[in-house]
Amino acid sequence: MEFNEKLQELRKSKGMTQEELAEVLYVSRTAISKWESGRGYPSIDSLKEISKFFSVTIDDLLSSENVLSIARRENQSNMKNICDLLFGIMDILTILLILLPLYPKTVNGYIYSVNLFSYTELMILNRVIDWIMFVSMTVLGIVEIMFNQIKIEKGRNTVTAVSLALNIAMILFLALTRQTYAIIVAFLLLVIKGIIIIKKRENFF
Repeated sequence: MEFNEKLQELRKSKGMTQEELAEVLYVSRTAISKWESGRGYPSIDSLKEISKFFSVTIDDLLSSENVLSIARRENQSNMKNICDLLFGIMDILTILLILLPLYPKTVNGYIYSVNLFSYTELMILNRVIDWIMFVSMTVLGIVEIMFNQIKIEKGRNTVTAVSLALNIAMILFLALTRQTYAIIVAFLLLVIKGIIIIKKRENFF
């Protein structure tokens, strides 16, 4: 007997509806319907709750292979969420390009390192572009973390692509305007994001 059939049998043996079982297991009725129709399996935590509620072992519900498959799937999902969270944090760290003293300012023949608030050596247009890029990247990072926290998948790849494109454009602009230290920070952020993407892909292939 398959898991979906076992779950139906156990539920009916207690005279419960799908809604009632969903309430006991703290899941949606849609989840129960999905499991009972054989279109998916519960998480390890939900399996434990089912096992406890019906006083059966997990081995009675699923084969060892299926349990391992579920555990592997959950591990992949957790790693993906961690990678997405780290990616968003890297974008938020673009704020360092605003706050850190990475820009040269000449005062009475001496060169000092100042943050973007005090940096006046560039033309106004170039400074405005700096601000737009850095603030946009920081906001993008906040959006990525929000997507991650509320489990929104749609559009996440697009946001990632925009982030990478903006990061590359930022490096090119900083190179053109010869903002050396800022280039180093922006490049390091890009490298770390690249490593995160590679790790994320390795987890799924």
